[in-house]
Amino acid sequence: MKFNPKQMLMSSKISRRKFLETGAIAAAGLTVVPSSVLGKSMGYKAPSDKLNIAAVGIGGMGNSNLSELKGENIVGLCDVDWKYSKHVFEEYSGAKKYYDYRKMYDELGKTIDGVVVATADHTHAIIAADAMTMGKHVYVQKPLTHSVYESRLLTKLAAKHKVATSMGNQGSSGAGVRQVIDWIRDGQIGEVTKVETFTDRPIWPQGLMTPKQVHKVPSTLNWELFIGPAKKRPFNEIYHPWNWRGWWDFGTGALGDMACHILHPVFKGLNLGYPTKVQGSSTLLLTDCAPNAQMVKYVFPQRDNLPKVGMPEVEVTWYDGGLTPIRPEGIPAGKSLNDSGGAAIFYGTKDTLVCGCYGKDPWLVSGRKPDSPKTQREVTLSHEMDWVRACKESPENRVQTASPFSEAGPFNEMVVMGVLAVRLQSLNQELEWDGENMKFTNIPADATIRTVIEDGFKITNGHPTFDKTWTDPVNAIEYAEEMIRHTYQNGWKLPDMP
Repeated sequence: MKFNPKQMLMSSKISRRKFLETGAIAAAGLTVVPSSVLGKSMGYKAPSDKLNIAAVGIGGMGNSNLSELKGENIVGLCDVDWKYSKHVFEEYSGAKKYYDYRKMYDELGKTIDGVVVATADHTHAIIAADAMTMGKHVYVQKPLTHSVYESRLLTKLAAKHKVATSMGNQGSSGAGVRQVIDWIRDGQIGEVTKVETFTDRPIWPQGLMTPKQVHKVPSTLNWELFIGPAKKRPFNEIYHPWNWRGWWDFGTGALGDMACHILHPVFKGLNLGYPTKVQGSSTLLLTDCAPNAQMVKYVFPQRDNLPKVGMPEVEVTWYDGGLTPIRPEGIPAGKSLNDSGGAAIFYGTKDTLVCGCYGKDPWLVSGRKPDSPKTQREVTLSHEMDWVRACKESPENRVQTASPFSEAGPFNEMVVMGVLAVRLQSLNQELEWDGENMKFTNIPADATIRTVIEDGFKITNGHPTFDKTWTDPVNAIEYAEEMIRHTYQNGWKLPDMP
């Protein structure tokens, strides 16, 4: 059966909008309802029944997620660094502590209802996949996965096991995203053929050569578990904590980190599926570390028209590292477009729409303030508690979360494919993408790729020299295939694709 992301998006029996408009009113009149009344007979876990939640990766964003889940039972906590996560272990002292999530699954698997995953990008997929195959609901931080194949796998596993899922792009639960979608679909800005987006990230180090110094691994850190399915490398403090985002083996750079926030209203508002073409460029591209700044242009084909607006071919361009689009005409001098870390600019045939990161505070360049359609009030549930709500509903009666894997999976495929375009830029061509089959179709069979290991810039006799150290050339198709579907190392293995 062919994988169709649009069919996945339409799988819910009741629209999220309809539920939120009517369900919130009904919920306001409920107090505690015993499970004997609403539980098995109605296909729910009653709101009064708490979930047993385990979390993997708790020192950073995982702790933020847990703070929204305090009303549930936090039964297990796992992190590879017990110093970084010490304050979280202390706050949830009743939860069992683990270094290895596999041991936690083995010991607590029968009691866990849901798992929160907030580790480094390269281990999102395997931790979430193992949980879903056990029938556990999962909440996974963005980017959903490190590779295209992993995103496809999580999408299909979620559908197979009928679990509640959510990606941690919390703006999808906010009113701004819904307002952007409403204005676009109501025809307020006309047909959109160009979108430009940017972020002010990275705020962590990037553009770095591989460190040569080997640091002693702290006694509180299990470095082997942090490496997981990636290639082994000696420990250096530049990788951990937190700065792993800029290293290709562990993270996806500024694009992977922020596009899941900034591009979400673009992807959803314009009914995007798979792009057909992509180009990437950047500052100096190193073998091991993401560049300081990059640009990616996607081309999406024409989609089915909506009742009030057409959906023509559209170009979507991404900038980061201090690069920003040329300012649209009509924006007052001195007005910054950076709102909470970035922005998206929709160029329509009738007007230009601008929103901040997370879809925040959308506005029209013309100054108009459309009052139609009426956007619902902001949902009172947090992004995390929206997931909890879905976990407590049966698959037959479940209203999907704001960012279920049926949507987040195909969306994340697009995001991390853009990372590949940057890493393949030395091919000096626009790449054609077959999304359904997860492959580039126009890379020449004899094309090769090599990347810079060390910059080698120095001054000799008063003159600059550029003595770069390069990798040996490798076949470009094989290089791309490895990035699309990683070869897992060190005995780690993903479940099979359903």
